[in-house]
Amino acid sequence: MKKTGNYVDGFILPVPRKNLAAYKKWAKIASKVWIEHGAIDYLESVGDDVPAGKITSFAKSVKLKKGEVVVFAWAIYKSKSDRNRIMKKVMNDPRLAGMSGESMPFDGMRMFWGGFKTIVRA
Repeated sequence: MKKTGNYVDGFILPVPRKNLAAYKKWAKIASKVWIEHGAIDYLESVGDDVPAGKITSFAKSVKLKKGEVVVFAWAIYKSKSDRNRIMKKVMNDPRLAGMSGESMPFDGMRMFWGGFKTIVRA
């Protein structure tokens, strides 16, 4: 089934390799929350072929430390207004309420994200 959407939230974050299992458990819960609240699709990907750049790179973007890996995640929505409605529900969902600060299996201060309008779809 081809998924379509016009708005995407992207997330880039560093995860210690020793915390990947805990992060995957957290990501599975997050994926259910996003989909149940209306996201069209939700994906979490761990860096596999992520070259170090001289000027820019995924590693530089999150100030990757030894023993960490970059995770790239995204959620797809029908529209920005759908995203805003869904995100409000996601942020208030009790399943994610306890996952902040010290309880997160990654450094949230080095995570970054943004919303993007779709301009090309194949």
